[in-house]
Amino acid sequence: MNNMAKIYCADHEPRTNEAAPSVAVESVSAEKRLGLFEERPLPVDEIPPRVLRYRTRRDFLFFGAGALAALAGGGFLLPQDTLRRMGVRRSVDSPAKEWFLNRALRIDDDVAEALYSGNRRVPTYTKSQITPLNNNYNGATPDPGYISGWNLTIDGLDSGLSVSLDIRNLMTRFSVQDQITRLVCVEGWSAIAWWAGFRFDDLLRAYPPMSQAKWACVESSVNLDESGNPDPYSVSIDLATARHPQTLLAMHFNGQPLAVDHGAPLRLLVPVKLGLKNVKAITKITYVAEEPRDYWAERGYSRYDGI
Repeated sequence: MNNMAKIYCADHEPRTNEAAPSVAVESVSAEKRLGLFEERPLPVDEIPPRVLRYRTRRDFLFFGAGALAALAGGGFLLPQDTLRRMGVRRSVDSPAKEWFLNRALRIDDDVAEALYSGNRRVPTYTKSQITPLNNNYNGATPDPGYISGWNLTIDGLDSGLSVSLDIRNLMTRFSVQDQITRLVCVEGWSAIAWWAGFRFDDLLRAYPPMSQAKWACVESSVNLDESGNPDPYSVSIDLATARHPQTLLAMHFNGQPLAVDHGAPLRLLVPVKLGLKNVKAITKITYVAEEPRDYWAERGYSRYDGI
């Protein structure tokens, strides 16, 4: 065997027909030191066959029980028409089903609220990234005739008084901030838009709520249903979210005063919430101690709607 072959096979037994001379050698440890980031070999954990068979049967039974529970729970939540098509004759429409769904939704809201941080900001964008924003009014778009007599009423103040402000009061009293953020709709679409207005936190500082207040009920009395009939719209906003630095009471959209389509003359913009919380054409804000009524929560949707 040539020298090159011997070098290549250095980690193996020599493959040569020559008789190897008897040489006394010391026993040398060939253990290779591992670097700090190198993968360590997994430890060997030997399990007796009888124990392994027992564990396998137990795991299989637990998995089967979990699968059956999931199927039972899923069947409990399926619509009655679906169950009927599957051949299930027993009615499972009951107050218990409604309670279960509402409870699950409430837990989800509580977790989202617990994870809220006033220091976390949503991403901002440049004007070149602006995308079209559809008129997504709930129901019919109001007739613009309401704008000439529009006022913002604020109740639940620490002073015990009720305040009424018109758009000129608001524009002269507060400094205007602008931001380009994404509006996310519960229906699955989103859009990037340029908004300008004053911070909700500035309004809270100028007109402090009563000391026990934890929520704001933000309403639009000019909202209409799909048939054009009055359908007052209100949402609940926790005051921690109202004080978020990106929560605005917007008066401008993409560099222009708000049009009726987008909630003239004043709308709520909460980028850390889904679009259904972003009330258009606000007419009243009331500070309260307990969670107030919410248009969509009363119709089975989440109350917190954080993103």
